[in-house]
Amino acid sequence: MRPVVKVEGGVGRLVLLGQFDFNMHKDFRQASQELLDNGQVSEILVDFDQVPFLDSSALGMLLLLKERAALQKKSLSLINCHDTVQQVLEIACFNKMFNIR
Repeated sequence: MRPVVKVEGGVGRLVLLGQFDFNMHKDFRQASQELLDNGQVSEILVDFDQVPFLDSSALGMLLLLKERAALQKKSLSLINCHDTVQQVLEIACFNKMFNIR
């Protein structure tokens, strides 16, 4: 299912729905590009509230988004991670590379 993009003020929220895996690659890239291209957005939040699972390709997509956001001087945070997702992020040491709230 395609991620939902929401913009409020300078904050862009990318709401992920369902499993975050390789099948979501194209839709994730398009949705994140929409936030990267928005000049009013200075902070991007990736919302994992509706994500029960993510795989290694999802980790790669997050790393690419982090790099692209940094090039445009936009902050990036991962929010609303459930235990299963939180564990995968910690095993991959993403808690040291990303702001996770």
